[in-house]
Formats: sequence, structure tokens, C-alpha cells
Amino acid sequence: MTGSLLDRALGALEYLSRFERGAPLQAVADDLGMPKSGAHRLLNDLVRLGYVHQDQAAGRYRLTARLLSIAFRHLTATGIVDAAQPALDRLARRSGELVRLSVTDGDRQTWVAKAQGARPGLIFDPQMGDAAQLSCMATGHAWLACLSNEEAMRLVSAQGFGSADAFGPSAPQTVGDLLEALERARSLGYATVVDSSAPGTSALAAAIRHPVTGAVLGTVSVGGPSVRLTPHRIEALAPAVKETAGELAECRAASGYLMSQVEAAAPLRLQRGEGG
Repeated sequence: MTGSLLDRALGALEYLSRFERGAPLQAVADDLGMPKSGAHRLLNDLVRLGYVHQDQAAGRYRLTARLLSIAFRHLTATGIVDAAQPALDRLARRSGELVRLSVTDGDRQTWVAKAQGARPGLIFDPQMGDAAQLSCMATGHAWLACLSNEEAMRLVSAQGFGSADAFGPSAPQTVGDLLEALERARSLGYATVVDSSAPGTSALAAAIRHPVTGAVLGTVSVGGPSVRLTPHRIEALAPAVKETAGELAECRAASGYLMSQVEAAAPLRLQRGEGG
């Protein structure tokens, strides 16, 4: 990794976030592309500031809870959860599955709220705060379908398709496969995937769009085991998912954060027509 000390510090935090038990010094240095001695000084500064803990016995560095505290404090300040949670809860009760809200921020989609409607048994529950894999997830397809093919592929190329064994057997691996999925999402008004993000799972998602500008603020999705979330069930739930997306768009003013995303997302308006 090239760039300033700040670039490297943030890169170290992002790298360590992938490992629950932390990572050894050499692994961090290799990921940052810097000498081991420089990585050691950088990590010591992050330890001093309280963002990283050094387990000397295991020879590993791991994140502390300080970043979580900052993230949850910011999420509370945005008002996103307060504004969206009632609509998410209603959709979760209706679907009996996991419902998630993502927000679009620059080139990323991040899950920020959820409601679990699944009863005891098979429960599908990815963690909040992750960035969506745009190429193979319904929430990613719902966003990309609102863009031109050129802009959609720019975003996917920046993130990458990922390795073939990292996701489900139906995950798109070529540009042609992905464009076909996006065209289907445009025609339906929502995106759906089966065995794509992970084996044995299905999902559908609809974009949350500013009613005036058409900018994509985020997505709302329903996901669960494919044995329950069958194609017939997906089709039956689609109107409720689209209705919830519209409701969340209308309550956007309750969150200054979401409103700020309108300005950032304005250049990415649908280029296939103003409204659809």
C-alpha cells in the first residue's frame, strides 16, 4: 500500500477488522506493503491511541472495541435506525425472514439496520456493518440496476467479482452474466438471487430512491434459506419489499445522513429514463 501515514493507519485498521483474533506483525506489514519495522511503529501508535491491542503472548495485533463505539455512536446520530426500524420490523413479520437496510455511500453499500422475522430453526443472519458484494448479492443488483451498465461495471470492477469458491455456485463470474441479472432486475423492479451470495440462500431487494431526483439512497432486502425463500415465495413478497422501499424513501427526511447521500449519489441517477 502506498500513500500517507494516515492511509496506512486506516489500511491497518481495515485489515485487522477481518480477523477476530488479530493478525501477526508480518501479515500486517505485507498487506500494507511496508517494512516490518515501519508497520511495528504504526501499530504501536494505534495501540497507544486505543484502537489496537497487542497480544504479546500470541504475537498478534487485534482491534479493540473503540471503533465499534465510534461506529454505533455515529449510527445513532444519523437517525437512520429510528426512522427505518418500524418499516423493517413490519416487513420482517410479514416475510418471516431477515430484513436488512443498506445505505449507499460513494462506491459502497453498507448494511446499517436489520429486523429478524425468522422463527427458531434455520436462521440467515449476516452481520451488520459489512459492505455488500455488489456482483452477487440482491442488494448490490438492486442498486446497480438503477445505473447505466457502464457505471455499474465501474463499481463492480473496483470491488471485483471475487473468487469462484467465495460465494454461491450461481454467483455471476462474467460481465455478461451480471448484465443479464441487472436487466432482469430492471424489468421486475426488484433484484433476486438464488445460491449466489452463499449456497442454499436466496434474497430479493429493492432500491430506495429519492422520489424527486431518483438518486439511490440504499436498498431494503429480504434474505433466507432457499428451502423457505423459494421462487414462488420471492414473487409473493416482492410487492411488500417494493412498498417498504417506497415507505423508507418517504421517511428519508428523518435522517440528515440519508439526505446528505442524495447530493453524493445524484450523478449516479438512472440513465435509462428519469423514473424507471
